[in-house]
Amino acid sequence: MKDILTAPFVEEMKKTTANMYRLGWDERNGGNISYLLDGDELARYLDPGRVIRRIETGVRAKELAGRALLVTGSGKYFRNVTDDPETNLGVIRIADDGTTAELLWGFCGGGRPTSELPAHLKSHIARLAADPENRVIMHTHPTHTLAMNYVHELDEKKFTHTLWEMCTECIVVFPEGVGVLPWMLCGTNEIGEATAKKMEEFRVVIWGMHGVYGAGRDMDETFGLIETVEKAAQIYMLTAHLPRLSTITDAQLARLAESFGVKYRKDFLEL
Repeated sequence: MKDILTAPFVEEMKKTTANMYRLGWDERNGGNISYLLDGDELARYLDPGRVIRRIETGVRAKELAGRALLVTGSGKYFRNVTDDPETNLGVIRIADDGTTAELLWGFCGGGRPTSELPAHLKSHIARLAADPENRVIMHTHPTHTLAMNYVHELDEKKFTHTLWEMCTECIVVFPEGVGVLPWMLCGTNEIGEATAKKMEEFRVVIWGMHGVYGAGRDMDETFGLIETVEKAAQIYMLTAHLPRLSTITDAQLARLAESFGVKYRKDFLEL
């Protein structure tokens, strides 16, 4: 059996968390990631019959029963993942009852999965229904996107439209737009359910005055999706107080989306 510390999914998690910390998106113990793993690949690194302990998930996720996930830990710092992955990460498998997680590896010293696990599991269920290849859920606090929450209306159509106007690539990268939630108490089933509902339509969900939830097929796609939103928000924050002399028109946005063959939210444009 291979050493799990050499597994590609562990390496991806180490690189991604380090990069997110370097960018200033995940201060202290901010941010969390969950990564649905392929069972056959996981079996090369772990004995699936060896359960270290059982952990209550705080939510019912029967649809994920038997599925394993690599998850960041509660109270853990992204900057420490590279040096000590076995303490800061864990591999869990959702038990048949859908409410218990079986710890297969990691979370040394009695650690637990992220407190946002309910939102992650519910979001995985929603995204798998929308796209069976979606395997990553990523929560982070990108600086300019968060700042934009305070000076822009938290309205999905208006927020999306502003982001689309900021960079030519935006409507191509997230043609479905971004979902927006008002401020809600984090770590609860309530915000988990609300996020999952948005994830039925959107791969990016803004948590008002808190951060972003993103979904994708792999780490690169998910990170790149959030990175594009953050770049657009940065441009907005750099220009919002200045006179607007130029913009990408709605007709141009539609032409761009149609040229790239992406299915975009036409109701988010005035055509």
